[in-house]
Amino acid sequence: MKSNLDTIFSALADPTRRAILGRLANGKATVAELADPFALSQPAISKHLKVLEQAGLIRSGREANSRPRALEPAALKTVADWIADYRRFWDQSFDRLDDYLSKVQGYDND
Repeated sequence: MKSNLDTIFSALADPTRRAILGRLANGKATVAELADPFALSQPAISKHLKVLEQAGLIRSGREANSRPRALEPAALKTVADWIADYRRFWDQSFDRLDDYLSKVQGYDND
C-alpha cells in the first residue's frame, strides 16, 4: 500500500493534475475538454492524464470515437483511509489537550 500511496501523492503533487481531478469530480471528460481551461497542449494534458492513470486516480473509457476519462474512487479512498488514521491521532491529541486545559482552568477557579 505504501508504494501505491507514494505514487498517488506524487500524482497529486502537481496543481494541474489536482485541477483535472477537480474537473472530473463533475463527471467524465475528454482530453480536449480537460485541456480547454489550461494554457497547455493536448499532448501535455495527455502526459498528466497518464500519470493520473498510473496512480489509479482516473480511468479511461470508450464512447464512440472518444476516450473520456473518469475518476477512480478506490484510489481516493486509499488516500482518505490513510489520512483518517492521522485524523484520529489529532482528534485524540486535542481531546487530551482539552482535558488538560479543563483541569488547569478548574484549579485556577479555586
